[in-house]
Amino acid sequence: MQSRIYPHPIIAREGWPILGALLAVTVVLWALDFEFLTFIAFVAFLFALQFFRDPARELPEDPRAVVSPVDGRVCKVEPAVNPETGEDAVKISIFMNVFNVHSQKAPLAGVVEKVTYTPGLFLNADLDKASTENERNAVTVRTDEGRVVTFIQVAGLVARRIICYAKVGDRLERGERYGFIRFGSRVDVYLPTDVEVKVSIGEKVTGVMTTIARM
Repeated sequence: MQSRIYPHPIIAREGWPILGALLAVTVVLWALDFEFLTFIAFVAFLFALQFFRDPARELPEDPRAVVSPVDGRVCKVEPAVNPETGEDAVKISIFMNVFNVHSQKAPLAGVVEKVTYTPGLFLNADLDKASTENERNAVTVRTDEGRVVTFIQVAGLVARRIICYAKVGDRLERGERYGFIRFGSRVDVYLPTDVEVKVSIGEKVTGVMTTIARM
C-alpha cells in the first residue's frame, strides 16, 4: 500500500495522545495497587485501542468504482441536492457507531475545489436532520473527468471533533485518508445523478473495500 495513502496504518495518529494518557493512568493506578480503578482504566484503554484502529485496505480494481469513505451502515440512498453546488445529486449516507473504523478516505480521485466547515448541533447522526443541523465539514472534489462530488463529515451525538486535512488545491487519490471523526458520526456522499448505485439502506460497508457506486 502507498505510504501517502496510509501514513500510519493499524493505529490512527489522532488516537496516540489518548492511548498514551490512558496507558500511563493504568500503569500508575496499578503501581498504587488500586485494582478496581486499574481495571476500569485498562478497559478504557482497550476501547480506545479498538476505536482508533486504522487498518490498510485494498482498493477495488474497477477504475469506475466509488469506494465507501468509512466503515458503517448505509442509512440513506436518495435523490438530493448537493448543498455545496446546488445541483441535483444522489445522496448516500453511511452511519458509524463507536465500534467502526472512523478515519475517512476519499471515495474517488480528484482535486479539492472547496472545503466548507459549518458549526452546528450534535444530534444523533442517524437522524435525517443531522445532515443539515449538525456540525459538519464538506469537501468538494472535481474528478479528472470533470465530475463534481461532495463528501461531508457529520458530527454525531457523541462525536465532538471533526478533523479534516484536505485543503483547496490538494489532489486526493481514491482511498486516500483525509480526515477523522472522534466517537460516532456519519458521512454523506453526494454523487452525480447518473451514477450506478451499488448499495442499499441497511447494508454494512467497509471503508475503501466496498464499492458504493460506479461512475
